[in-house]
Formats: sequence, structure tokens, C-alpha cells
Amino acid sequence: MNKLPDNTTVEQWDTIITPRKSLFELNFKEVWQYRDLLLLFVRRDFVAMYKQTVLGPLWYLVQPILTTLMFTVVFSRIAKISTDGIPPMLFYLAGITNWNYFASCLKSVSGTFRSNQGIFGKVYFPRLVTPLSIVISNMIKYAIQLLLFAGFYIYFEFVSSTAQVNAYALLFPLLVVLLAGLGLGFGLVITSMTTKYRDLIFLLQFGVQLAMYATPVIYPLSQIPEQYQWVAALNPMTSVIETFKYGFLGQGTFSWGHLAYSFCFMVALMLAGIVIFNRTEKNFMDTV
Repeated sequence: MNKLPDNTTVEQWDTIITPRKSLFELNFKEVWQYRDLLLLFVRRDFVAMYKQTVLGPLWYLVQPILTTLMFTVVFSRIAKISTDGIPPMLFYLAGITNWNYFASCLKSVSGTFRSNQGIFGKVYFPRLVTPLSIVISNMIKYAIQLLLFAGFYIYFEFVSSTAQVNAYALLFPLLVVLLAGLGLGFGLVITSMTTKYRDLIFLLQFGVQLAMYATPVIYPLSQIPEQYQWVAALNPMTSVIETFKYGFLGQGTFSWGHLAYSFCFMVALMLAGIVIFNRTEKNFMDTV
């Protein structure tokens, strides 16, 4: 505190919190200032998930293995759906690994306001820290499952050299950005809507599962009649999954146009998500 000549006391503050003036305002500098809290949330999300389980993080491996085995039996052995000459286990695991990361981000971010209303109502910090921590913590799970995919890849490389990595695998960092951006963008929109419309919570799980079957996870895009492939390409996840398979397995449908569409869709979705999230952030405590 400082005193003026007339003995009036003037208070000086290190940090002044003011209302958000623009719906598009995104103060990355402020988020960076709270990076310690971000890392704390990442640790919390990772540890709390399997804290009192027997297998712990091994569930990150068990789930995709069991799902891959089920898909192999049902869709490859029984339904006889083609995998473009790629071993079914490797084909399905490639799709499941990427889809799981997107779906985990989407479902977890979708509960941001509902799951953190106690913290949001008591302490100030940039609210965007919470969904960002979810995306980062799920990236750890994604990395573990990628190691599983790499193990199966090496095994099948010795058994049958049908899968071949090519230069398009270098697009992998872009694919990770697309997966994270799409999961975060959709999640921001849904979590903002669930503050008023709780029914979306019950529809989310079903919707994510249904969306997986609308994405070439269990079938290659080449199996869709050519005149309808453009419809499947409207799904922004289609080009992400197909590019991953094309780069790491040597089979799939790759298109720069489809990939550019997914990127533009992701950017537009993120902007829309930020607008809706910022608007909801102002008064969500009155509706949650």
C-alpha cells in the first residue's frame, strides 16, 4: 500500500482479474502462467483413473487388445470384411488406437463444467487449463497404446512383410494435432451445452460409439462404393485414420484434399468451441 500526500491509502495489486471482454479472447499468456496447475491436473487425471485398480495402467493395454480380438473375430472371421491385405489384428489396432485417443478426449472434456463445478465456484484460474490437461493426460495413454501397436507391428513384420512404413508416416505429428483438436473442440461445445441440456450426457456415449462405425476403423475406405466415399470423407476423422494406416501400414486411401478439409474443420470447430465455452463460463454456475 502507498500513501498519497493527503494520507489517502492506495492499494496496489500484483494481479487484477477483469471480466472477459471478447468471446474470442484466449489469453495463452495467462494459461502459461498457470502451467504448474496444468501439470498438476495432468498428474491428477492420470493417477486417479486407475489409482485403486489391480492392473493399474496396464488397463491401457488390456482394453485395446480385447477390442482388437473382438473385432478380428466378428468383422474379419465372421463378417469377412476386407482389411486390404493387412493382418486383421494390426489393421484394427491401428484404427482403435487413434480412435480411443479422440474418444477419450471428447468424453472427458465434455464433462469439464459438470465435473469441476466445485473448483470453478471457489477458485479463479483460466478455465481452459482443465480441458487442456485432459487432452495432455490422455496423450500419455495414447503413447502407451502406440507402443503396443509398435510391438504388434514388429511381430507381423517378421511373420509377414505386408505392412510397410512410407514417407507419409512423417505426417504423424499433424495427425496427433488433429485428433487432439477435434476431441477438444467437440468436447468444449458439448460441455457448454450440457450445463443446460443434461440429456446430452446420456446421448454422448451412444453417439461416440455410433460415430466409430461411421469412421473407417473396422473397414477400409476402399470398401465403400466409390460414389459414396465423399459422404464418408465428410467425417473429419476419416482422413486422420486413413492417413495413419496409409503411412504406417502402406494401405489405405490418402488425399491431401481430405486432410486439408479435416484441418480446416478442426480449426473452425476449435473457434466455435472457444466462443461457446467463453460464453458459458460467465454464468455456468447459475445453470449447473
